[in-house]
Amino acid sequence: MPFTIVRQDITRMQVDAIVNAANTELKMGGGVCGAIFQAAGAAALQAACRKAAPIPTGAAVLTPGFNLPAKYIIHAAGPVYRSWDAAQSEQLLRSAYLESLRLALRHRCVSIAFPLISSGIYGYPKEDALRVATAAIREFLMEHEMDVYLAIFDKASFAISRKLAGAVESYIDENYVLAHQVLRRGLLEVENRALDTAVPPMASAPACRPGDLDALIGNLDEPFHVALLKLIDAKGKTDVEVYKRANIDRKLFSKIRKGKGYLPGKRTVLALAIALQLTLRETDELLERAGYALSHSKKFDVIIEYFILSGQYDIFQINEVLFHYDLPLLGSN
Repeated sequence: MPFTIVRQDITRMQVDAIVNAANTELKMGGGVCGAIFQAAGAAALQAACRKAAPIPTGAAVLTPGFNLPAKYIIHAAGPVYRSWDAAQSEQLLRSAYLESLRLALRHRCVSIAFPLISSGIYGYPKEDALRVATAAIREFLMEHEMDVYLAIFDKASFAISRKLAGAVESYIDENYVLAHQVLRRGLLEVENRALDTAVPPMASAPACRPGDLDALIGNLDEPFHVALLKLIDAKGKTDVEVYKRANIDRKLFSKIRKGKGYLPGKRTVLALAIALQLTLRETDELLERAGYALSHSKKFDVIIEYFILSGQYDIFQINEVLFHYDLPLLGSN
């Protein structure tokens, strides 16, 4: 999938470029920076950095990867977090990500791995650092094709919104059933409650009543790809918008679109449902066409259900929560 959060040592990743959270002098530091220098070969890398230094905060430069599996190292100078000037800190951090991605694009990289820049000794709050990183990466991927990884070394380095985490945890507590069971349903009681509370759909999502389903996706004998294309048209979206918002690559979407007996995996179907901003009922129908169903005996399914019912269709945010729970991410599978 185009954007993936992974728990991995960035120095061992098989990508075209890895990003070093660098200081402006491009000198070997501690933490991830020190690990990258050691793995690449500290003397050779420091000599290459010396020729490019110094760089401004928010900028990025490229060196060879030397002994790393990656061909290149992109050195991005993130900001030291200033709570009294948070807007400036965010602007500089955003720039560090975007400049790195643009540099990778110029060198024809098809894959790149980032650490969570500035979230260590530079003091950027981890929750905010993650928000800025995902926003910058999302902006870039809406215009370009590249596999982008956010490499998290350990759980302590990763933090999602406490408000969101609490809401998801409460929903799991209320709806997660440990006993395995098949749950096929029409309109769930929990969806009725959600509708009663009048959770507004996102502005870009046309309202769709349960009775409109037949008009949108026809009968269940239609192939998956035919139903999908009808939904895309009915929701007023383009193919590019859908596969980008679903966090799947163009080649996989093309394969799905052509049909020819191919059925995507469950996580891909759910990613498409999120991209199309489907209701829970519509999501059930789309899943059924590919031979899948949501179940309250699976924590993964319960989390997806929470986001659909609450009208939150940001796949990056959903994947952050899934990563928090050590669950597979939505996208290509």
